[in-house]
Amino acid sequence: MSRRSGILEFAVLGLLRESPMHGYELRKRLNTSLGVFRAFSYGSLYPCLKSLVANGWLVEEPGSDPEDAYAASLAGRRAKIVYRLTAEGKEHFEELLAHTGPDAWEDEHFAARFAFFGQTSRDVRMRVLEGRRSRLEERLEKMRASLARTRERLDDYTLELQRHGMESVEREVRWLNELIESERAGRDKRNGPAK
Repeated sequence: MSRRSGILEFAVLGLLRESPMHGYELRKRLNTSLGVFRAFSYGSLYPCLKSLVANGWLVEEPGSDPEDAYAASLAGRRAKIVYRLTAEGKEHFEELLAHTGPDAWEDEHFAARFAFFGQTSRDVRMRVLEGRRSRLEERLEKMRASLARTRERLDDYTLELQRHGMESVEREVRWLNELIESERAGRDKRNGPAK
């Protein structure tokens, strides 16, 4: 499975964990709540849904809105299919949520993971946040080293672009530091005073 289809699978399972939906509704939710998925089309969503059904993680059910079924029959189309997460699908999503490997820290996957942090355990959130911060700190060091080596050969616009990129990474590292501190403070409040 490609990384991109893995992200789509993760997001679809996460959204369907909240409630059953039909394909159009799913695509709309992917586009609005998970902006990173704007590039996903029906051409990638429906094969993903079919694969999830084939794996037993989703079931297809006829839509329950009688008006939709009536309008579809008048127009000669099929009624909307609603996708619902199965018990096996919930279990699979829980396994995906618990995964904290390097792909959880990468640019594309991190945004999807972060969108479901409300459903993720605190220790997993911490590992993902710390992994992401570490990855970005490595990236920042490489960017600084590259800029130091090539500064004299770059025109002003390329320099500005590189500075902008570095500032974006620095800003995200600061944001991650705040999130990590907030997570730690929340844990400390529950565990009582530090010993």
